[in-house]
Amino acid sequence: MSPALDTAYIPPQDREEIIRHAVWDSVVPVDIDHRAPDGEIRARMDVRSVGALRVSSARSTAVTLRRTEQLVRKDEEPSLFLSLQVTGTSMGAQNGRECVVGPGEFAVFRSNAPYTLLFDEGVDHHFLRLPLSALALPDRLIRDTTTLTFGAGDPLARLAYTYFSHLARSEELHRSDRAEAVLAPSVELLRAALVSRHADAATAREPMEATLALRITHYMREHLAEPGLSAARIAAAHGISVRHLYTVLSRAGISLGDWIRARRLEACKRELAGAAGQTRTVAAIGRSWGFVNATHFSKVFKDAYGMSPRAWRDQHHRGG
Repeated sequence: MSPALDTAYIPPQDREEIIRHAVWDSVVPVDIDHRAPDGEIRARMDVRSVGALRVSSARSTAVTLRRTEQLVRKDEEPSLFLSLQVTGTSMGAQNGRECVVGPGEFAVFRSNAPYTLLFDEGVDHHFLRLPLSALALPDRLIRDTTTLTFGAGDPLARLAYTYFSHLARSEELHRSDRAEAVLAPSVELLRAALVSRHADAATAREPMEATLALRITHYMREHLAEPGLSAARIAAAHGISVRHLYTVLSRAGISLGDWIRARRLEACKRELAGAAGQTRTVAAIGRSWGFVNATHFSKVFKDAYGMSPRAWRDQHHRGG
């Protein structure tokens, strides 16, 4: 796999600007203060994605990265960053706190608040970025666990470091058509690591239960197109009983079957009106969103929107 950035092939006078563009485009906008003179700046970065998880592996000469208030205001999708130290040490600061991270350790930083990362010995790091919405944890818990050092002395932190560093390095996995299968366990492992470090264990359990409905709906959205999405499968994925699943959703005002059907229909409606509606059959679009029976799909679509899926498609592509 070709790297997203390798300054070995870039003229020295152009490296600073090209590095800035690569970081802004592939990771997150930050101010970059290089410690080395222009002619001695070196950097290499590889970027991969696993669903909503963005993975960046970077090595460079000494640098300071600053996520400023101005850059935070431009954040369209607040994210959480895992900063995994491979060799050397680094320091991070956010929310008025600082942490020092050594080899085999990691820290987390949120993109919707200013932070500073200092790499006085150069960068040898894996950065993993995940939308905060995927974690479905309260802001307070996220805020309390940023700038903590997750060290090798903690068995869960050690497991998380090993797992995420292997995920970052594994080109074979990223080339596999099964790569997205690791997204759900990655989210669960990170969530467990953050909750386990919260100062009050009892308080930490509360947001896990309080955000269960959010995590369940996120899971359903991620697996919406799969015909096998069922109450039993959803409950098993969250370690709860089917009865508890229905109780949690009822509290949130969600009827499981209605929720899934409505969002599948919305997805079909968009595709039928878009480019897919001109190249794929109505039945194929319905199947791709979990409606395995074409007659049933047509019926529920007409019940929801007052016209058949074929009529909806033709209405948007008439004369095309």
